[in-house]
Amino acid sequence: MNQMPTPAAAAPMPDEWCLKDFDHLSTDLAAVFPETMDRMRNLCPVTHTGQHGGFWVVTKYGDVLDVAQDWESFSSAHGLAIPPSTTHVRNIPVEVDPPEQRVYKRLVNSHFTPKAIAGWEAPSRALVTDLIDEFIERGECEFMDDFARPFPSLSFFKFALDAPTEDLDKVSFLASKASLPNDPQGKECWAGLSEWINDFVERRRARPPRGDVVDALLKAEFEGRPLTQQEIVGIVQLVILGGLETTAGALGLMLLRFTRQPEIPAYLRAHPERIPAGVEELLRLDGPFIAIARTATRDIELNGKRISKGDRVLIYWASANHDDAEFPNPKAFDVDRSPNRHLAFGAGPHRCLGSNVARLNLRIALEELLRRMDDIRLREDADIHFHSTLTRAPLHLPITFTPRRIDR
Repeated sequence: MNQMPTPAAAAPMPDEWCLKDFDHLSTDLAAVFPETMDRMRNLCPVTHTGQHGGFWVVTKYGDVLDVAQDWESFSSAHGLAIPPSTTHVRNIPVEVDPPEQRVYKRLVNSHFTPKAIAGWEAPSRALVTDLIDEFIERGECEFMDDFARPFPSLSFFKFALDAPTEDLDKVSFLASKASLPNDPQGKECWAGLSEWINDFVERRRARPPRGDVVDALLKAEFEGRPLTQQEIVGIVQLVILGGLETTAGALGLMLLRFTRQPEIPAYLRAHPERIPAGVEELLRLDGPFIAIARTATRDIELNGKRISKGDRVLIYWASANHDDAEFPNPKAFDVDRSPNRHLAFGAGPHRCLGSNVARLNLRIALEELLRRMDDIRLREDADIHFHSTLTRAPLHLPITFTPRRIDR
């Protein structure tokens, strides 16, 4: 079994803070997030905090899975963020409960199956190669700006949406700001994102169909009627948020781990056929989609705690993925881990509909990065901070490396 231990951990947030004052928006938490989740699983796996009007925090695998799968008791229809998002249009289908949610999800799912996206592999690899070509000879780059953010964004705009790439910087900025609950520009950016999507949908209506997910939405029906413009905008909004933010975060977290555990990229470089399994284990260790909120629809008990109807509940996928009750030796990178029922893509009816796209992009990216880069290190002056709300990603990741000679 190929197990590789993790470096020594930092100190978690204080116990009193974990027990009563937990704040998922805290910059202090972002710096010691994995260590604090480890402490909370043992100290208070289901606990209540008075922050942001009060909510429950759930950190153990079994409890997280119970909440995610019990959509009748824990609803998504009242929003996914704490405090509530200022979005102008609800994200569909993740802010709709079954059975309506299943109808919406089916409209999108068929366009993101492995078979449907198989043709993306060659152009995605060409895109990866072009991005690496821009910095490879320098022996250094700002990985988030030079690769992690532009690759999934360009890929999604080109292959999933057929959207104009000249709009990408604007849409990426709006999506990033809108996803931060405490950002003072959040409300304005939600409005801007909705406006852009609305205009984009109208432009697509005027063009000949190309058979993609946008065309499917334009001709789709819900219970015998065409989708409303607001429903179409809500679905495209969700697709954009998922396509741009989370894959970039996954790439950044993976490269950060490579700088701290060089034995991992060395192993995957020597055994490229293990990269798909490596992607799964890296997602378990450092999934970027770390948490989601639900609202209790009835009084219910969870792990000995009484949750009341109307209470907000924050479940932590990232913590569940390190629970030793489900994953033996959870801190180790184990490419042979089986089963590996990680929750990096969520669970239950709202499990990520873009998981196949993410896996394709992550596999291709790691194959090409490892083929062309060796001795990956943090730049000496690097000071790593994290975007950490419902998603987690390095804000910046300056790295150095040794270019590898390759045969084209």
